[in-house]
Amino acid sequence: MTRLGKAVVVALAVLATVAIAGLLVDRGAGPSWLDPTGCTAEVDGRVVELSLEQAENASLITAVSIQRGLPARAATIALATAYQESKVLNIGHGDRDSLGLFQQRPSQGWGTEEEILDPVYSTNAFYDALVKVPNYRELEITEAAQEVQRSAYPDAYAEHEEDARVLASALTGNHRAAFWCTTDGDADEASDRLDEAGLVRRASVVRSDLEARFGSLSLGGFQPGGVSSGHMAGSAHYEGRAIDVFFRPINDVNKQRGWAIASYLVAQADRLAINTVIFDDRIWHAGSRSDDGWTDYRVPSSSRGDRKILEHRDHVHVDVAD
Repeated sequence: MTRLGKAVVVALAVLATVAIAGLLVDRGAGPSWLDPTGCTAEVDGRVVELSLEQAENASLITAVSIQRGLPARAATIALATAYQESKVLNIGHGDRDSLGLFQQRPSQGWGTEEEILDPVYSTNAFYDALVKVPNYRELEITEAAQEVQRSAYPDAYAEHEEDARVLASALTGNHRAAFWCTTDGDADEASDRLDEAGLVRRASVVRSDLEARFGSLSLGGFQPGGVSSGHMAGSAHYEGRAIDVFFRPINDVNKQRGWAIASYLVAQADRLAINTVIFDDRIWHAGSRSDDGWTDYRVPSSSRGDRKILEHRDHVHVDVAD
């Protein structure tokens, strides 16, 4: 083979390797050094790692359980099922006519193809079936999942039980600051025009998303025409880019609820172009600082006012990229 021919072969081999690597990353199967983004949950020393897509789905599954007033065990069962059925991915294919996060089948009465491929619909359909299972809270997770799914491999759910417990505990707020993501922080340019509520479009989308996932919330930090006082200098609130979600009074129940929403926002940060989340004197940043996870939030020494408010003890702060 000529020198030119060898060079062409090498070049083609390199291109093929890059293409395969890109495909693996796109499917969530590539090594971490190919795609540094992703999410982590850590509870009692056990670590679970997810792709951003998996994290979005896992946090949605958990949020739906919270909105419905279900126990964390319900989320654990749902997450273990989604792990086994789809690797927590909303896939458009499966065995026979199985689809979506839980591989539900239109032919078995789970809904239309379009409905099943809607993660909110399919998650609610799963919980609708789960709550009809007598004593599902006391059943082994694999038994409860099988009662819903009627799988040909009923014991397979047990393989994902421990990871599902970690995720459910972190995402329901039972363990605080136990879930975080590493994101690239990239976001397209967006309009700085305020809507009638006093929010830029990105912040308005976050508001709508929170209310859709968690129902009625005590929201603040914005007003028609924008806010011009009441926050620290340079605050994103003055640009209509920030929302506060209040949890008062400060107690264990509200702390858990706050951490559930804070974790959800971090899990959805890439999709919603979220820049910062602050709660309970901890802060998470998108972009280059995101792999630090939750770090201590330092209130500027010049700030005056109620320390509980300044430290975000009674509210989750979220702001979006500018």
